[in-house]
Amino acid sequence: MAAQIPALASPSILLRPLAPDDGPALVAAASDGALWNLPFTVVPSAATVEAYLATALQGLAAGTVWPFAIVDARGGGVIGSTRFWKIDRINRKLEIGHTWLSASWQGTLANTQAKCLLLTQAFDTMACVRVQFTTDVLNERSQRAIERLGAVREGVVRHERIMPDGRKRDSVRYSIIDTEWPQVRERLLARLRATTPATDHRPG
Repeated sequence: MAAQIPALASPSILLRPLAPDDGPALVAAASDGALWNLPFTVVPSAATVEAYLATALQGLAAGTVWPFAIVDARGGGVIGSTRFWKIDRINRKLEIGHTWLSASWQGTLANTQAKCLLLTQAFDTMACVRVQFTTDVLNERSQRAIERLGAVREGVVRHERIMPDGRKRDSVRYSIIDTEWPQVRERLLARLRATTPATDHRPG
């Protein structure tokens, strides 16, 4: 039986469990920027969304993945996706990844809010001792965003995965451990407190 995963909410965004019928909403969100053309990550298109959902929900059923839709809490629309994966309950660790946002939500605090919700769930509720992040060595924007969270760069994992176009991807690995979490949490909360509602929303 699939795990019953919670919805996680902030004033501006909601992370709710990904559902089998989310395909059209995911494709609509990804069409804002044609994100399926990005070389750095896998974002669903109309042609691939069925397989994308099947992989996420199979991981959920196996207990190793918690997939979320990222939802605009004010408007109710899906604006992206993220997930816990590589969940290892024995060693109390997991990875946050497969994160993407519609183009018009990039550059807002939606990503910071999502990461704060996920890290709080991982460390404070699930008692994790380690949360890791992995990003393409070519994706410098993602690396900077992870570093702003306060994650520690651990190194490059060579040929860590094969991308849909056949490229053998080298990946940069980061982590936050439990003793670092209090300082990271305060840093994230300070950033969120310093942002007014007017600047904490989708442009336009």
